[in-house]
Amino acid sequence: MTHTVESWQQRYRRIFYESKPGWIDGTEEFHRLCASNIGGSGKIPELGAGPSNATSRFLATLGEVHGLDPDPLVRENDALATAAILEDAYFPFADASFDACVSNYVIEHVSDPAAHLREVARVLRPGGTYVFRTPNQFHYVALAARVTPHWFHVLVANRLRNELAQAHDPYPTVYRCNSRIAVKRFAQASGFEVAELRMIEKEPSYGMASRILFFPLLAYERLVNATSAAAGFRANILAILARR
Repeated sequence: MTHTVESWQQRYRRIFYESKPGWIDGTEEFHRLCASNIGGSGKIPELGAGPSNATSRFLATLGEVHGLDPDPLVRENDALATAAILEDAYFPFADASFDACVSNYVIEHVSDPAAHLREVARVLRPGGTYVFRTPNQFHYVALAARVTPHWFHVLVANRLRNELAQAHDPYPTVYRCNSRIAVKRFAQASGFEVAELRMIEKEPSYGMASRILFFPLLAYERLVNATSAAAGFRANILAILARR
């Protein structure tokens, strides 16, 4: 009989998170939010779809996914019905052609959030929704990213997150629409109402590199989840924007 050896990361995740009643990870929570807000046309544009990933594959269970990304690796995404390269600010989709758009960890890379949101509004029908997940600029990961050069992110980010060696390098970040205030401001200026903004902090992915890191970051997670007053320091923003 073959026995699988549990890594310390798997053990800590199981003990401190997966054993808690009702606990789900951040990706599962985002996917559930997508599922509850996608419907209608059966066609879903995923902005910043990138190469094959769990979110694209999940969206493909909800409808026909049309990927858009400046990186040619989007053509290798096995969940997409079509893949297009974003070459400028204009999306290659017809006006009012979708009921919902999705992006996952994309907003932090967008240098002109107003232009981005105007394009999303253009391709959505009235009442359509834009569902996205993005880092909170006031979380320690984003704060560290903003004060360190991109070469440093490339050097250490995947190692700290315990990512596989073949994982793609992190993309440059700008964090221009990565707070609750900024999301509301850009949304209202671009034809959207903010239907929901949810701040979440889950297991410390950057703590998976070392037991020394894990426990201080575990303590941080417990602290910011203990009270709504600390919500502004949680890791991620989940947003639902409704087109007016």
